[in-house]
Amino acid sequence: MSEDKRQQLLEKRQKIELGGGLKRIETQHAKGKLTARERLYLLFDEGTFVEMDAFVRARHSDGRKYQAESVVTGYGQIYGRIVYAHSQDFTITGGSLGEMHSAKICSAMDAAAKIGAPIVGLNDSGGARIQEAVDALNGYGNIFYKHASYSGVIPQITAILGPCAGGAVYSPALTDFIFMVDGTSQMFITGPQVIKTVTGEEISAEDLGGAMLHNSISGNAHFYMPSEQECINSIRELLQYLPPNNLARAPRFEVSGDINARVEALNDIVPVNPNKAYDMMEIIYQLVDDQTFIPYMDFYACNILTGFCRINGASVGIVANQPNVMAGCLDMNASDKAARFIRTCDAFNIPLLTLVDVPGFLPGTSQEHNGIIRHGAKMLYAFSEATVPKVSIIVRKAYGGAYIAMCSKSLGADLVFAWPSAEVAVMGPEGAVNIVYKHEIAEAEDKEAVRAKLLSEYRLKFGSPYQAAERGYIDDVIEPAITRLRIIDAFNMLEGKSQQHPRKKHCNLPL
Repeated sequence: MSEDKRQQLLEKRQKIELGGGLKRIETQHAKGKLTARERLYLLFDEGTFVEMDAFVRARHSDGRKYQAESVVTGYGQIYGRIVYAHSQDFTITGGSLGEMHSAKICSAMDAAAKIGAPIVGLNDSGGARIQEAVDALNGYGNIFYKHASYSGVIPQITAILGPCAGGAVYSPALTDFIFMVDGTSQMFITGPQVIKTVTGEEISAEDLGGAMLHNSISGNAHFYMPSEQECINSIRELLQYLPPNNLARAPRFEVSGDINARVEALNDIVPVNPNKAYDMMEIIYQLVDDQTFIPYMDFYACNILTGFCRINGASVGIVANQPNVMAGCLDMNASDKAARFIRTCDAFNIPLLTLVDVPGFLPGTSQEHNGIIRHGAKMLYAFSEATVPKVSIIVRKAYGGAYIAMCSKSLGADLVFAWPSAEVAVMGPEGAVNIVYKHEIAEAEDKEAVRAKLLSEYRLKFGSPYQAAERGYIDDVIEPAITRLRIIDAFNMLEGKSQQHPRKKHCNLPL
């Protein structure tokens, strides 16, 4: 190769790597944001990133001003495992998406699916490239189709690292996990200016579609991060709990300490008073390896806890009621959150551990009128559909339909354990006695004494796990201190589980 040819290549690569130029890079840094390439170098193990389609350029005249398209794609290693990624470059046409921008992303997605590797999208875009008109819209459509095609095949992760408006928001919405960063991430269908023009309402971009809003109110995002660096580091950590594809298992890690050890602290966490609240996280941290727990949708529907952990070195998904919030009742948002998490775990062969302390579904006209039946059915469906190993622990209350919804034996739990503090019944003692013994109480001279006597008898009969155990709905009543040991033993036994559903085109999930 001649020196001239070599020099030409080096100059072209240098221009490509500069993106929109030094001035635009400085502007990006002034906003507290990294460039597309800096983000990729942070995401991948040092020195492992390999760029793809580096010389692809826009065909429209505005895009031809730059040596590269407004997205960088490629692959590399994260903790030694192959991962693909695409990172939008805001320094080139504001990261806007056009025909060739889309083609690069779709090519990366196809390559990831072909070898069975996760794909990460680092989004920082002004939306569709207006100058490319319908070509840009078609580009979004192609990306949406790829997301749907590879859903449940390879993990798809999106980080929103800048504005994300219009049709662009549906790309992350179709992926498995969405990360957002405080102060720099926004997602909305129509921005503040459009809303002001159409409705007269004035609202800031942050209030309309900021990171905390989507993490706590809309439920559109799954992880809230204080900075870009922490966001990208957290993506790296999340991938440690996921398999590369739906035919593989998540990596397993060495465990420190004696897995057969009793955990005496578990004997004292649940209050003796059944109406007293406590923090379910105290139980979770005693059950998992070295307090490993990555919360999923931590700020949304806090009455239910979901997240990834390791137990005996293996990845496990946890679904647990949180008695500290709304007494652990299930409502519409909790049902949606749990259903989505359950299906994600099932798609990627991650066993499920359910911790139950639920007094019921949240009553009220607002819940009924807004579709608690439909939303609750999603959770019932998700647990029923899941074929991964499923282990449930009834910690305290397990009442009515909510007991069933929290992965009871009838929804396919492989093993159900209960603590002696468990109460399995159609409803709580007070409500049950008032209904069942309504006439006896009404006719009694000393109504309170009769009610107290009937309440005591009801608690003795139904305020325990033993009647359910007698009928085979609970596999064993165990001392809390040995719970971790029994969970480890259960998942070891279930490792070879194989279950097939009746042949179908696809399910009809109650959306």
